[in-house]
Amino acid sequence: MNRELEYMFVQSARVWIPDAEEVWKSAELTKDYKNDDASLQLMLEDGTTIDHKLDPKTKNLPYLRNPDILVGENDLTALSYLHEPAVLHNLKVRFIDSKLIYTYCGIVLVAINPYETLPIYGTDIINAYSGQNMGDMDPHIFAVAEEAYKQMARDERNQSIIVSGESGAGKTVSAKYAMRYFATVSGSASEANVEEKVLASNPIMEAIGNAKTTRNDNSSRFGKYIEIGFDNRYRIIGANMRTYLLEKSRVVFQADEERNYHIFYQLCASANQPEFKNLRLSTANDFLYTRQGRSPVIEGVDDAKELRTTRHAFTLLGINESYQIGLFQVLAAILHLGNVEIKDRDSDSSLIAPNNRHLTAFCELVGVTYQDMSQWLCHRKLKTATETYIKPLPRLQATNARDALSKHIYAKLFNWIVEHVNKALVTNIKQHSFIGVLDIYGFETFEINSFEQFCINYANEKLQQQFNMHVFKLEQEEYMKEQIPWTLIDFYDNQPCINLIEAKMGILDLLDEECKMPKGSDDSWAQKLYNTHLKTCSLFEKPRMSNRAFIIQHFADKVEYQCEGFLEKNKDTVNEEQIHVLKASKKFNLLVELFQDEEKATTPTGQVPGTGGRTRLSIKPDKGRDTSSKEHKKTVGCQFRNSLQMLMETLNATTPHYVRCIKPNDFKLAFSFDPKRAVQQLRACGVLETIRISAAGFPSRWTYQEFFSRYRVLMKQKDVLPDKKLTCKNVLEKLVQDQDKYQFGKTKIFFRAGQVAYLEKLRADKLRAACIRIQKTIRCWLARKKYLRQRSAAITIQRFTRGYQARCLAKFMRRTQAATIIQKYQRMCVERKRFRQKQAAALAMQTILRAYMARQKYQALLREHKAVIIQKHVRGWLARCWYKRCLEAIVYLQCCIRRMRAKRELKKLKIEARSVEHFKKLNKGMENKIMQLQRKIDEQNKDNRVISERLVSLESSYASESERMRGELGRLRGVEEDAKNKANQVSSLLEELEKLRKELSVTQQEKKTIEDWAQKYRDEMEKMVSELKDQNGLLKKEKDDLNRMIQEQSQQMTEKMTRAIAQETQQLETDLNEERSRYQNLLTEHLRLEEKYDDLKEELAQSKNVSKPGHRRTDSTHSSNESEYTYNSEYAELEDGSRVGEDVTRGMDTSLTLKLQKRVTELEQEKQSLRNELENREEQFQRARARDDAQFRKARGAELEYESLKRQELESENKKLRHNLAEMRQSLLGGAAARAGAPGSPAYKVLLDQLNASCEELQVRKEEVLILRSQLVSQKEALHHKDEKETMTEPSVFAQDVNKLKDADELKQAYVGLKDTNRSPRSVRPALEVSDLLSRLRLLEQQLQTQRRTYDSEVESLRGELQNVKEENNRQQQLLAQNLQLPPEARIEASLQHEITRLTNENLELLADDPTASREARVIILRRMVDLMEQLEKQDRTIRKLKKQLKVYSKRIGEMGAGHTEGQTSPGQMVEEPIHPVNIPRREKDFQGMLEYKKEDEMKLVKNLILELKPRGVAVNLIPGLPAYILFMCLRHSDYVNDDQKVRTLLTSTINSIKKILKKRGDDFETVSFWLANTCRFLHCLKQYSGDEVFMKHNTSRQNEHCLSNFDLAEYRQVISDLAIQIYQQLVKCMENILQPMIVSGMLEHETIQGVSGVKPTGLRKRTSSIADEGTYTLDSILRQLSAFHSTMCQHGTDPELIKQVVKQLFYIIGAVTLNNLLLRKDMCSWSKGMQIRYNVSQLEEWLRDKGLMNCGAKETLEPLIQAAQLLQVKKKTDEDAEAICSMCHALTTAQIVKVLNLYTPVNEFEERVSVSFIRTIQTRLRDRCESPQLLMDTKMIYPVTFPFNPSSLALETIQIPTSLNLSFLTRV
Repeated sequence: MNRELEYMFVQSARVWIPDAEEVWKSAELTKDYKNDDASLQLMLEDGTTIDHKLDPKTKNLPYLRNPDILVGENDLTALSYLHEPAVLHNLKVRFIDSKLIYTYCGIVLVAINPYETLPIYGTDIINAYSGQNMGDMDPHIFAVAEEAYKQMARDERNQSIIVSGESGAGKTVSAKYAMRYFATVSGSASEANVEEKVLASNPIMEAIGNAKTTRNDNSSRFGKYIEIGFDNRYRIIGANMRTYLLEKSRVVFQADEERNYHIFYQLCASANQPEFKNLRLSTANDFLYTRQGRSPVIEGVDDAKELRTTRHAFTLLGINESYQIGLFQVLAAILHLGNVEIKDRDSDSSLIAPNNRHLTAFCELVGVTYQDMSQWLCHRKLKTATETYIKPLPRLQATNARDALSKHIYAKLFNWIVEHVNKALVTNIKQHSFIGVLDIYGFETFEINSFEQFCINYANEKLQQQFNMHVFKLEQEEYMKEQIPWTLIDFYDNQPCINLIEAKMGILDLLDEECKMPKGSDDSWAQKLYNTHLKTCSLFEKPRMSNRAFIIQHFADKVEYQCEGFLEKNKDTVNEEQIHVLKASKKFNLLVELFQDEEKATTPTGQVPGTGGRTRLSIKPDKGRDTSSKEHKKTVGCQFRNSLQMLMETLNATTPHYVRCIKPNDFKLAFSFDPKRAVQQLRACGVLETIRISAAGFPSRWTYQEFFSRYRVLMKQKDVLPDKKLTCKNVLEKLVQDQDKYQFGKTKIFFRAGQVAYLEKLRADKLRAACIRIQKTIRCWLARKKYLRQRSAAITIQRFTRGYQARCLAKFMRRTQAATIIQKYQRMCVERKRFRQKQAAALAMQTILRAYMARQKYQALLREHKAVIIQKHVRGWLARCWYKRCLEAIVYLQCCIRRMRAKRELKKLKIEARSVEHFKKLNKGMENKIMQLQRKIDEQNKDNRVISERLVSLESSYASESERMRGELGRLRGVEEDAKNKANQVSSLLEELEKLRKELSVTQQEKKTIEDWAQKYRDEMEKMVSELKDQNGLLKKEKDDLNRMIQEQSQQMTEKMTRAIAQETQQLETDLNEERSRYQNLLTEHLRLEEKYDDLKEELAQSKNVSKPGHRRTDSTHSSNESEYTYNSEYAELEDGSRVGEDVTRGMDTSLTLKLQKRVTELEQEKQSLRNELENREEQFQRARARDDAQFRKARGAELEYESLKRQELESENKKLRHNLAEMRQSLLGGAAARAGAPGSPAYKVLLDQLNASCEELQVRKEEVLILRSQLVSQKEALHHKDEKETMTEPSVFAQDVNKLKDADELKQAYVGLKDTNRSPRSVRPALEVSDLLSRLRLLEQQLQTQRRTYDSEVESLRGELQNVKEENNRQQQLLAQNLQLPPEARIEASLQHEITRLTNENLELLADDPTASREARVIILRRMVDLMEQLEKQDRTIRKLKKQLKVYSKRIGEMGAGHTEGQTSPGQMVEEPIHPVNIPRREKDFQGMLEYKKEDEMKLVKNLILELKPRGVAVNLIPGLPAYILFMCLRHSDYVNDDQKVRTLLTSTINSIKKILKKRGDDFETVSFWLANTCRFLHCLKQYSGDEVFMKHNTSRQNEHCLSNFDLAEYRQVISDLAIQIYQQLVKCMENILQPMIVSGMLEHETIQGVSGVKPTGLRKRTSSIADEGTYTLDSILRQLSAFHSTMCQHGTDPELIKQVVKQLFYIIGAVTLNNLLLRKDMCSWSKGMQIRYNVSQLEEWLRDKGLMNCGAKETLEPLIQAAQLLQVKKKTDEDAEAICSMCHALTTAQIVKVLNLYTPVNEFEERVSVSFIRTIQTRLRDRCESPQLLMDTKMIYPVTFPFNPSSLALETIQIPTSLNLSFLTRV
């Protein structure tokens, strides 16, 4: 021991020392420890050096720290050093650094409340933990729940999960998640959805039992134990709840920052709802009971929404609307009662003011009188032996009585709700086992502790005792199992503390005794406690400064209890008169129901209130019985003790599982860890006790294989023996001298605490020494290599340097000589250039000077010439101006004289006019004129009107003319003024002329200046032009560059658009795949419902047979599994359902029926919506091809027209041939006597042969006509159906959905009547009675009968259409017969006329239906008529040709039969036998690829070919897909004979039989694979021989002859496709079940590369295995299984594309399961495991390559796993590493990357953990990713499957049926 201590406490060893703040602080030894040292030299983590003193008496050394590679372990018992600081540090590291809230501690799961919502409770996590062993996955509440569930199923023993902890530690949430896990993995045994009801009880209990405290926003203020019941198949069938110690005082009082129960605040938040108006509620701040805590609102919680959730839960549990309103009335009444103000009347009495509105509201809500309630709130009735009197109460006592009544009412309401919840969760199915979930308060200690804390701590003492005993028992079982000597381990037994509380004369006993005393008080009870226990019990103490308190030493800590209030709370008294007033309520039945148990007494063995079901005895309300009831009434303490005893008995009868919830801090901070608070709770919850018990024995346990693998490095080669167990023993004896430190078990080695760390140190030292040696050797090799490399480099550098210098010298000399020569020639060139420049300059100067002088002389001559010209013109102009002025003056003078004369003449005339003589002279003869004019007046009056009108027009014209003249006059006056002005301008012009002469001289000077400037400007412009040319060149260059850039950008944009289009296309394909996936998942759900429905039907039939043997009936809601419904089967089924529906109803559960109906309706609606969405998605792809489809239809229409013409041509040719044949026969019969052509003559035989050949040809032509006609009809129908499908919109009537989808949806036919009922809006209704159910079923029968009538009408319409078709057929035959009697020319015209008539009728019908379509039809008809005319001409030519051939044949016949005329019969006899030559025998036909069977042999066919066919055996030697070929050949014959009933029944029987065989042997992979291959082949045959052009193009001509001719089975193809999807999903599920056990073991656990993945150096204590060990699977096992799958599918003839999809799905499952386990297993996240995974993935890729499946997409499904493995191996330190990880792990989500980094665990000391800062860097870089926060991959996801058309080259006529199939009743046709 001393040697080990000296070896462990050496320099650099790390230890734990106590600390006041952090509880424990880490330090490192700076000096080796010696035995006689009194202190240790330590250095803290911050660098501080301290001297740690050791206790001189005990010499106890500080605790040693575990190695870093052990920190963060899943199980605390796996630590090498088991002590308090190690536990605390491990929890802190996991919680703070790794964000892991769960940790195992032996059998206990420690759960730390993160105060943050974590994504670790989804359905994917549940599925990941389902079926796993507890030690194989990371700690989780789901792992504990799975362990309990498995042990219940394996050991046939009930289980319990005990969840405890402080308020706010997360107990309720943990219990809720445990129940959710059971509800998810087990399901329910019926359609009543019991698991939903179990989960629905949570919001109800949280609303009425949870409240906000200072420590928790949703603290449970009561304890509860929920028993979840299971049947013999371990499915949930019901539940039962027991409650403990509701905190009633919270109803009337809350401390600061606390709230009352949630339900009150939910009601206040919903007070504005219409149904709550009569409750008279307002905000929570208006009521005393909800405002005392001054914190009415919880952040992030919507109380109104929570109330809706609560009400929904009430409804789900069967509490109807009226009861809910009643409950809310009671709660509102409690709030109003709290607001009733009681005032002092005097010192001894009190009163309530009259008309108090809150008391009035209370009385109205509960239905009592105001006077009685106010009376007994302020008074109390006292009874003595002789009399009864009423005593008034002081205000304080009255207030207490009011609060006591409120608490009592709420407690009764709480118990009533619990009781009804239990009633809703109860079931009539026999319970086989149960799992109990106990959510109970943990150990509590406050500054003031009262009766509630006393009861809570008492319960925790009992639970701790049970926990200690269980831990001790498990340890003992483990040692005995391994056959290790058992030594008693000393552990803390708290039985003395329990005896102090519950034993005789214990605390509870004394409390009950004091409560019975008339004048008992808290003080007297305290004195009794002191006198009884103070000196006798060491666990009981008295405080020094108080006489009303006591101290109890609990297992966790000392607690001081205040005696005040103990008696009152234990009695739990309430004024009986107040209760009587409430019972007297006549208006509120619920209130009476709440208090009905006040009249009942609980038996001594009965359960206490709040514990679930209770047994009560009714007693009469007489006085004597009241007294006895009082005497037998139990106190709260007694009730709690009894209920606790029952709980302990239940727990002892079950296998317990423990969950200890830890509150990390008191401030509700997310991921904040307070070591002090954590240590307090760890001590209180028993975790450290578990550690102590484990550490006292052998906590570290290794299997021999694990020990050998880990410590192989400590062994020498000679120590390794074949027997691993013996090898481990020998090595361990050498390494550890003290044999007490370990024990050898049967399968494991047991180590005491610290031994694993000691062995790890030895291993690390050995590896370190080996590393040093390796490093030394490698460094020497590297230095030597570096030296040789440097020496070689130096020699090379010298050689190249010298050569370089020589080359430089030679180059310098050459350059010097060249420079001299260059200088010589350059100087010569400069001088020559200078001379030439001077010469050119002199010549230029001379030239310029001479030119200048010549220009000057020229300019002078030019100026003189121009001056002369100017003088000439000026003088001429002046002369003209003088002449014009003279002329104007003369004219003006003449005008003046003439004007003067005119004025004189005018004056004279005016004088004459005024004289009388002149007047008379003028009027002479006027009288005669007047008379003449008078005569003309009448005539002129007539013309007056015309003239007046003319005058008006003349006046208007005159006015306009006058205006014009005035304008002209004005213009002339203006001209006159201009003339005057111009005369004045002459003088001014002369002056200007002088000015111009002066300016001319100035201009000449300026001109000279301008010319100089122009020359200068010209030079500048030339220079600018040259510069612009240069710039233009640059701009051209830039233009070319820009053009190039534009082209590049255009190319880039084109590529970008191409990529965008590709991405969009990929997105559309992804959306289509998602829609396919949803549709196929719906099919799976549909199949599951069918199976469940069949199971329910079988169970119902069994129960019915038991009750009434020999009587058989079917469910009225029976839905056939058939995919096709005939009206006969529907009629029979409806009759059967209507006949026995009432009987079935009596045997069915109401909730089951309603749930089934609702579920089926929802699935139908969802399936319809998904199908519509799928069609919409597919239409998006079809829009791009709409134009091609239109062209195809156009071409197809022309093709159909051509085929119609061809058919008509063949018919006309047949008619002509028949006519010619008849003529030939008549000629032969008529001319036989003349030509003597006897029947036996050679000529006659030749003729008969030719006639037979002609008949045979006619028959062939006839068959071709029939085939063409059938193909034409089917193709027209197909095109019509396709057009309808493309233009079809979503139907608005739901019944149309049924008619369209009845072939595909197998449940819709039976439930079509329920759809209108379920679609109508329904309010929350009460539970249906039997009469309601009967009425509903009658409604169902009526709806089914209505549906039947609908189908009958459809049948009648179809029959009518069939009759019309028959009439049309007869008419056609009559026309054909008439045409045959006509001559050939008339026959052709008649047929043409008939065709034109038919087309006209169709055109008229089309015009009536659609005018737009009629125009198109006219165009088509015109084209067809043109084609018919051309065909008519062609037929005429053919007729002429045939006539010539007939003439030749007739001539030959006449020549051959000319000499055989004697001895023959008469012509009359020949005429009497016309039938014999007509019946020409037909030749034997070839096999047509059809199989004929009788109707009664159909079941035999299905039985032999499907139900009894074994894939192993007979099917192995068959042609792949032979059953599909045989079924299709039988279907072809039914189509050939046009038997629609036979086709329908054959297809229905086939589909149902395949479903039946798959249901029976669905777990057999070969069976499912065999029928998947055959179903797909049958589907391909339906397509290949459907007659559709798109499918026929791959056929041979012979195969095209085998196409279906009468029926379009497109709808059946959809049904069979759905069946193939179901089979595919079942195949995937079957393969997944086979592969599932192999994946984790083969991909993760097994070491494919030996020695790479070392065993985790922890001595991990494995959990108890829930299942027996099934052996170890390897990667080879997976590969062999995959090869077996592949070979089987190939052997069955599965389509290659389908095989690729199956392999892709399998690889996805392998990758998803492996990655999910990697994300949930900390021990698997290491560098070596990453290498192992990558190697395994490479082996899978190699398998794909060998099978030729690399392009199937399977490799891509493994990408997340590959990237996770790479993430484990890459460097994880710097920012560059973070960037590389972000770019590399694109297939992983952020949550997955962070999870892997958090789980990364070094296996060796040479590896390093990932720092928290690096993980934060990764999170920051990945923050912008748009992805789902889901952690795990969905292992249940199935890729949408497609069935690409794969035509068969096998000819149907060549198929032979083996005799082994027993199908001899089939006949080849």
